[in-house]
Amino acid sequence: MGDLPHDQGWTVERVVPLMAGVVVLASVASALVFTPWWLLLTAFVGVNLVFYAAAGWCPASLLMERAGLARTDCRARSTSH
Repeated sequence: MGDLPHDQGWTVERVVPLMAGVVVLASVASALVFTPWWLLLTAFVGVNLVFYAAAGWCPASLLMERAGLARTDCRARSTSH
């Protein structure tokens, strides 16, 4: 159970979708209250998430790494010696 994400602290892989979710919710709320043009921000976040999934990085993840957030070590651990 020690390999669960919540045991690894705040990493880039956890903060990217958290930040994306907050921005999407804020842009949808802004679209409902102000103008539908705010949905362009939602589309921008979606494009960045697709790019992050395909390439393994996005502009926000690079900024997070520069700010000192660690990346999760996702490499498979060998059980044989």
